[in-house]
Formats: sequence, C-alpha cells, structure tokens
Amino acid sequence: MEYAIIAVPAAPVRRKARHQREMVSQLLFGERVKVLKEKDNLWVKIRSLHDDYEGWLTKALLKETTEKDAKRNSEFVTTGLINTIVAGDHSIKVPLGSSLPFFSEGAGRLGDTVYSFNGYFIDRTQSQPGPELVQHLTHQWLNAPYMWGGRTLFGIDCSGFVQVNYKMMGLDIPRDAWQQAQQGRTVSKLKDAVCGDLAFFDDKEEIVHVGILLSSESIIHASGKVRIDTIDKKGIVNSDTGKRTHSLMSIKRHW
Repeated sequence: MEYAIIAVPAAPVRRKARHQREMVSQLLFGERVKVLKEKDNLWVKIRSLHDDYEGWLTKALLKETTEKDAKRNSEFVTTGLINTIVAGDHSIKVPLGSSLPFFSEGAGRLGDTVYSFNGYFIDRTQSQPGPELVQHLTHQWLNAPYMWGGRTLFGIDCSGFVQVNYKMMGLDIPRDAWQQAQQGRTVSKLKDAVCGDLAFFDDKEEIVHVGILLSSESIIHASGKVRIDTIDKKGIVNSDTGKRTHSLMSIKRHW
C-alpha cells in the first residue's frame, strides 16, 4: 500500500505505533495519505497530503487507492453536523468537514467503492471566505469540547478548529498553530483585523494557541470548549470570569 484514503469517520493519528501513545491529530473521512512505512502488518506511518503531517494509523482505517486518485483534490466537503454516507448495504456517519472523494450529483467513489450522499456540502472551489461564511461555519462548533489532537465536534483542539473551518472555506493551512503562524500576511494592529483573521498567542517562548477573529473585539476559539471571548491588544479575556487567559502575539490574514 502506497496511497490510501481515510475510510472511517475520524482516524486517530498517533505519535508512535501503539494505541496507548499520544494522539497528535485526527484525519477525517475522505482525506488522503501517503504510506511511508508499515509495522507488524497492523500499523502504517503516514503523511497526510493536505498538510504533510506525519504519524501512525492502523491499516484497518484506510482504503487503498492509486497515486493519481490520492493526489486529486477533493472539491466537496460536508457541512452538516453529522452526515450519512451510504455504501452498498451499510452506512457511515461522518463529521463536519469530511471530504467527499470523486463526488458528483449525489454519488462518489472511495477507492473502488461507490457511495451516495444527500446531505449538506460546500464546493471548495466556489467558496468565498468572508464574514458571513466565517460566522456560519464557526458557530456550529460552539460548546464542542477541547481535546488535544481532535478535529471533530466530539473533541477538537485550537489549531484543528482553525484548520477544519479553513478547509471548508477552500483554504488548506498547516495542522499546528506554530506552523499556521508562519503563513499569511501580518495584520499589524488589532483594530485593522477583520472577521476570519487568525490571532496567535504565546507564553513568552513559543506559540501556544490560535483562534479565529469574529471582529477586532471578539474571537472564537477552542479553550476548554469552543467559545466566544473578548479580545483586546493584550490578548483574550474570558467572557465568563473576566480574567485574561492568553497573551496576543500576532495576527495573520490568509486571503
């Protein structure tokens, strides 16, 4: 196996080839990977093709595909909270932000398996990032619990929240906050920020957090849970407690 597609709702990506090891990320249904090596006929080390992130998965979560199919971009992404994919005589519930490989007129293909889908989706090639779309997509996640490495409504981390929402807006960005901060154009002052800009926060040594600005005064981010808080030039102020939680480092615009 050299290339594969994620064939389950969300596949845990682990730092080492053991179930007990840290989950560093998740890959969603339909996302594609290159297989780098195999271990014990159970585990594979992969590199995800949309962000070059590496880690270990179990082979059972993958559907083998060709290099040509793997490198063809998925134009369509699910936008419903829970989405039903039907393949043959069984169905699978996939999360918000899943890819729909080779999808057209209600049907698609996952490797050599044909599937149908009649839910909500967005065409990434026609997506126009802007305040209305940012508000619509991000607010669906409110109160989703924080989980290190997560990328679904059942658990998501700060950079995963940013990455999946940007994916639905047609923008592919790296997985981790420090990587995301290296891209885009710098917005020098908070008062010049617009809805959809990314705000990055540090602990005086390194970037430790990221969120999506809704305006120059509010931010939606995954901290404990996905929530909306106040932001000023010093950083985030928790809307419930009034306490400052994160120190602002920089603001980037990716479109």
